[in-house]
Amino acid sequence: MGISRRDFLMRVGQAGGYSAAFATMQSLGLMPMQGQAVKAIEAAAGSGKGVKVAVLGGGIGGLTTAYELKKLGYDVTLLEARERPGGRNWSGRNGTKVEFTDGTTQTINWEEGNYQNLGPARLPSTHWTMLNYCRELGVPLEVEINTSRSTLLQNDNANGGAAVPQRKAINDTRGHVSELLSKCIAQGALDQDISAEDRERMKTFLRIYGPLDKTGKYVGSDRAGFKTPPGAGTQVSEVEVPMDMHTLLDEAFWGGMLYEETWDWQATMMQPVGGMDRIPYAFAKALGPVVQFSSPVTAIRKTANGVKVSYTQKGVEKQLEANYCVIAMPFEMLKKVPNDLSPEFAKVVNESTPAGSYKVAWESRRFWEQDYNIYGGLSFVQQGPSPVWYPSSRLMHPTGIVVAGYTEEQNTPFWKMSLEEKFAASRGSIEKLHPGHGKELKNPVFCGWRRVKWNEGSWIRAYGGGPEGYNTIIQADGPIYFAGDTASHVVGWQEGAALSGKRAVQMICDKVKAAKLAGGVSGTVRG
Repeated sequence: MGISRRDFLMRVGQAGGYSAAFATMQSLGLMPMQGQAVKAIEAAAGSGKGVKVAVLGGGIGGLTTAYELKKLGYDVTLLEARERPGGRNWSGRNGTKVEFTDGTTQTINWEEGNYQNLGPARLPSTHWTMLNYCRELGVPLEVEINTSRSTLLQNDNANGGAAVPQRKAINDTRGHVSELLSKCIAQGALDQDISAEDRERMKTFLRIYGPLDKTGKYVGSDRAGFKTPPGAGTQVSEVEVPMDMHTLLDEAFWGGMLYEETWDWQATMMQPVGGMDRIPYAFAKALGPVVQFSSPVTAIRKTANGVKVSYTQKGVEKQLEANYCVIAMPFEMLKKVPNDLSPEFAKVVNESTPAGSYKVAWESRRFWEQDYNIYGGLSFVQQGPSPVWYPSSRLMHPTGIVVAGYTEEQNTPFWKMSLEEKFAASRGSIEKLHPGHGKELKNPVFCGWRRVKWNEGSWIRAYGGGPEGYNTIIQADGPIYFAGDTASHVVGWQEGAALSGKRAVQMICDKVKAAKLAGGVSGTVRG
């Protein structure tokens, strides 16, 4: 007697992991992956005329908010503490200063044209909101090579510590899993679970997916790489001998093997030509004098007609009165600003905890391209700073910037290391993957977001008040609204920040429309 497709797929996943289930679903046409069309803000052109809005924070959430408000005719002022737009969207180049809260400063010394995105570095094809803004603002994009079968997986405790190409680990695993499933079918283990017709279809699928030979065995495949590649004359190809399943399981490579299957990590990924910060600078250009740089906020107070925001600019204390306020500041910064947030909102902010992701970037000869045939993608080490992220820009250029370590710093030994110790550990990861090439690394830069001035965190880890804190922060606190990836379910991505900004604008537009229909003063808050 047959079983449901859902139960069958669950069994495939249990036997072969997510990759096998994912491939099976796609082969059956059950899993199309696409982004969702961006919903336009429902408000008439010019509907914001006469209504003042203060936007606090010039990251993607604040920039999106101000940009959409301006298009609708609102009187907008955006206050940004830094001298640049973007917040965590920050690209380091020659001369860039990385300043920490303890006064530590690193000045980047790289070849002109080389750069590293110290914050976000990927634009998934499923993130339509950000891609549409790039079109609208004229930001040219190129492919970001997020995955490559030529990249490496390394574990000190297996395979003698030698790195394994992803193509070999992935395809040998697929082959072994396919052989096991094929044996189950051949031995009648699934006779009571799926029909005879579906058993034959599954055997056909496994022969292709494995790939398996006519006897149902996996004996290697050119997908996993060649021991001897095909060549000219008498040089014929010879495939690599498969790694045994026991070794593959011992190496615990599943995370590194399957990361690209995550919905928003799948190809195609993109990046702005020249650096991710091309996006915030394009927003800032479109906004013009709306954006006030070097203007840190010092107080947020509610008034009878909206809000009063105090800030400093060139050492002078100033005030800005508006009908509405959109806070797009990191919560770690907002905690330090006197405010009139309602108790439930203040609890969410003050008791929140941030993540502390970091990146270590090096300049080097492109040995990964020249000596290993690796063009973009990520390699993974099990013990040490990981992953190693190879650049997608300036392919074939003599030098490039490679990241060796991009993960959480807090509550790890890395947190207490000196800069020199961090660099040594990072260099060690390169050495494990590419023996002898650690010495080619130079001009390192460490960016730990828990330490970066005006951020003090990479993204939110937990909301004050627990999961319900999120449901609070996405509501209006009188005339105050929130934007940023923190106010979205797409935490850590620019898409979440942009979506939250558009949502805040829609909420303000609805409030203004309701006030006008009620015959009140345009945009005035009364209660």
